[in-house]
Amino acid sequence: MDGHFCAFSFVDRITSLERESSIRGNYTIPAKVDAFPVSLVAEAVGQLAAWAAMAAVDFTHRPVAGIAGRIELLSLVRPGQVLDLGAELESVDTDSVGYSGTASVNGSAVIRLVDCVGPMVPLDEFDEPGALRDRCSILHAAGAAPGGFSGLPALALEPGECEPGRFARATLQVPFTAPFFADHFPRRPVFPGTLLMHASMQTAAMLLKTSSNCAPTWLPRVISDMKLRSFISPGVTLKLEARVTGSSESSLSVATESRINGRLIGGADVEFTPETHP
Repeated sequence: MDGHFCAFSFVDRITSLERESSIRGNYTIPAKVDAFPVSLVAEAVGQLAAWAAMAAVDFTHRPVAGIAGRIELLSLVRPGQVLDLGAELESVDTDSVGYSGTASVNGSAVIRLVDCVGPMVPLDEFDEPGALRDRCSILHAAGAAPGGFSGLPALALEPGECEPGRFARATLQVPFTAPFFADHFPRRPVFPGTLLMHASMQTAAMLLKTSSNCAPTWLPRVISDMKLRSFISPGVTLKLEARVTGSSESSLSVATESRINGRLIGGADVEFTPETHP
């Protein structure tokens, strides 16, 4: 399929792989893209862990998004930078994989994932096992040619009801077709959980923008208890909500939720702190 291994793939090379233990790799953010959201950095770490998990079960199963206990957002990244990726597998079998991981740029950590769990699903329902096995061999040898990712398409996120200082709502129309479905996944397209994370953060930003005319610029620092309860199919309508659950001069706590036809699909708690300038 056109776009496979480039439309939504964020590992260029696997530099070390210890079976059922740890994996290291890197990814060069294409200089041609306008931006590379923090959600895609989290995706890169998760994809690296996925390669280790698939190799551990001989490419019979693959992990999908499930639970992230804690995601620490330490720094923004820019197009053209090289992400050094690492993941430690805490457990892996054909039911689930547990892992933690990091991404860094020039030796400085930009994101840290802790206590993540991904349910394992039969690989052949989502992708071609032989193609993934061959791709893993390429990544673990000379690596793949960087620069295939051309950026995210605009997501149809429509602002909805908002009560400043309390909550904001938005509607996300998941596209029926999009380049990222070529990678996620060829045999069964699924809207990526990290793009849901991106849309939820945008909804939270709508809330914070309206909270006070004199408020500082708030930046997300920690995402905790992130859960994705179900696959999100192409074409569905997601209802998103961000609600303030606590505030002080030094931090804001926001709970995010996403629903399809009233059914809870995902959620997370996000801690914001004021932007500081050197």
